[in-house]
Amino acid sequence: MSGTDRVRCWYEGRGERARYRERVRAGRRAGEEQDDVGPAPSGFTLLPWLLMGMGSFSNLFQGETPNPWVGGLGLLAFNSLYIYVVFRAFDPRARTAASTRGALVLMGAVTCGLALGYGGNWLNFFPLLGLAVGTVARGRWLGRAGVALALLGGATAVVREDWKDAVSVAYGTLLSTLVTAAILSLSQAVRELRAAREELARRAVEEERLRFSRDLHDLLGHTLSVVVVKAEAARRLAPRDLDAALAQVTDIEAVGRQALTEIREAVTGYREGSLPAELDRARSALRAADVEPVLSQSGPPLAPQTAALLGWVVREAVTNVVRHSGARRCEIAVAGDGDRVRLTVTDDGRGGGGCADGGGPCGTGLTGLRERLAAAGGSLTAGPGAHGGFTVTAELPADGPAMVPHGPSGTPSRTALDDPSGTPSRPVPHDPSRTDSGGLPAAAAPAGPSGPTLSP
Repeated sequence: MSGTDRVRCWYEGRGERARYRERVRAGRRAGEEQDDVGPAPSGFTLLPWLLMGMGSFSNLFQGETPNPWVGGLGLLAFNSLYIYVVFRAFDPRARTAASTRGALVLMGAVTCGLALGYGGNWLNFFPLLGLAVGTVARGRWLGRAGVALALLGGATAVVREDWKDAVSVAYGTLLSTLVTAAILSLSQAVRELRAAREELARRAVEEERLRFSRDLHDLLGHTLSVVVVKAEAARRLAPRDLDAALAQVTDIEAVGRQALTEIREAVTGYREGSLPAELDRARSALRAADVEPVLSQSGPPLAPQTAALLGWVVREAVTNVVRHSGARRCEIAVAGDGDRVRLTVTDDGRGGGGCADGGGPCGTGLTGLRERLAAAGGSLTAGPGAHGGFTVTAELPADGPAMVPHGPSGTPSRTALDDPSGTPSRPVPHDPSRTDSGGLPAAAAPAGPSGPTLSP
C-alpha cells in the first residue's frame, strides 16, 4: 500500500466516524432510540493494543536490556510492521496480498528473535502477533494459524522462561488470534445485514409507492379523460342545444360518482386498521399519559369487519380515558364465545354519564359508535363502573357485521352517491378508514344534514 493509499484510507475512516457522530447527535435531538452499531472498525481501533509492549519499552529506558540498540531497533521494526498489517487488514484486496503475508512472516521472525534474546516482557509480543494474524486470516486457515502461533509462543517461552509462562503465552496468543478474527467477522456480518435490511425497506417503500401510483393511474386515468371529453362536449353544445349539454353534464356526474366509489374501495386497502394495531396504539397512549394499561384477549380469531369496528371502539374509549378520566389504570378485555364477541374498556377515573342502546346521554363519538355497531348487529353501552370509574362495553357478532343500511332509522343514509333528490343511485361500500373531524369513521356520525358527506 502506497503512502497515498494510506492517507486515503485514513481520511475515509475519519469521514465515516464524523458521519456516525452526526447521525447519533441528530437521533438524540429527535428523541429516537439509537440502534446504530457504531463506526466501522479500522486500523486505529487496534493501535491501543501496542501498549502491551510498554514493559519492553520501559526495560530499554531503565537499562535492563542488554544491547539496547538491538532491542530498540527490534521494537521499532515490530511496531512498524504491526501498524502496516492492521491498516491493510481492512482493505479486502490488501488483506490477501502477498506483501501483507510477507509482513506477517517478518513480524513472526522479529517476535521470535526478541523473545529468545530477552524473554520476560518481550514474550508479550506473541499475543500482539496473534492479534495481527487475526485481522488478516479468515476461513480454515484461521484455526491452523492460531494453533501454530500458540505452539510457537509456548515453545519459545519454555526455552527462555518456564512452563508456567509458556502456558500463559500460548493461551494468550491463541485467544487473541481467534477473538480478534471473530469480532471483526461479526462486525462485518452485522453491517452487511443492516445494509441489507435498509435496502429491503427502501425497496419495499418504492414498490408500495409504485403500486399505489399504478392503482391511482388505473382508476383515474380513463375516468378523467372521459370527464374532460364530456366537459368539452357540454361546452360546445350549451349555446345551441341545452338539453344535450345537460345530458353530458349528467354523464359527467355519474362518471365522477363511480370514480369516487372506486377510489374509496382502493384506499380502504391502504388505510383500514385492525384490532391488534389499535390495542398496541392504546397501550402506547395510556403509558404516555401515565395510565397503567392492562390488556387481555381470548376466544377464536375475529372476522376482519368485526376487528375493525372494535378497533374504532378501542380508539374512542382510550381517547376519552386519556383526555377526561384522570384515571391511573385502564383495563381492556376482548372475549369471544364463538357467536358473540365482547369488548370492555374500564378505568378507575372520575366516571361520568352513561349511554345505552336507545337512550342516555353520550358524547358525539360514543353516539356515532353506538349507531354504527347497531347497524352491524351489535350494541354499545357506556356508564359508571360497578366499582367506580367508567366502563364502555361493545358487543358484535363474531362472524362479522350484518349487511344492513347505515342510517339509524333503518333507511339508507345519504352519501355522495345519492342523487340530489335523495334517492340512492348505488350501494356504498363500507369504508372504516374515513374519519370525521373528531377522529371517528364517517359512517359513525349521525345520518342526516349534520353528518359529513362527500357530495361534490
